Amino acid sequence: MTKSIRQDYISYRLKSSKETLEAARLLAKNEHWNSAINRLYYSCFYAISALLYKYDINANSHAGLKHQFTLHFIKTEVIDKELGRVFIELFDWRQKGDYDDFYDFDKDKTMPLFKPVETLIETVESLIKDKK
Repeated sequence: MTKSIRQDYISYRLKSSKETLEAARLLAKNEHWNSAINRLYYSCFYAISALLYKYDINANSHAGLKHQFTLHFIKTEVIDKELGRVFIELFDWRQKGDYDDFYDFDKDKTMPLFKPVETLIETVESLIKDKK
């Protein structure tokens, strides 16, 4: 794959991350808490997939992405463990909200996640820009 195509993919994933974060804000504004959790998770997922791609780290599933991210960026303390914990929580909560019956998130659980998700995305972006 050419360098240009690689960069296009990474840029696309980062753009998707930001757009999905904006969608989460709209869903939260309208009190669609489970959907907001889903979008918060995917905003992180898209950013982290761009990061792994930039560093030539393969992940073939959501669980694989979580594992590789934890192994290469959280355990090595490249990214703060608290930000890693937010992503792990969102991974679990997204599955509960999407697949478990009678599981509903609320404002108190959802709204405090926005700032750490923004910080995680910004951190990922800076790591991508730092690696030329």
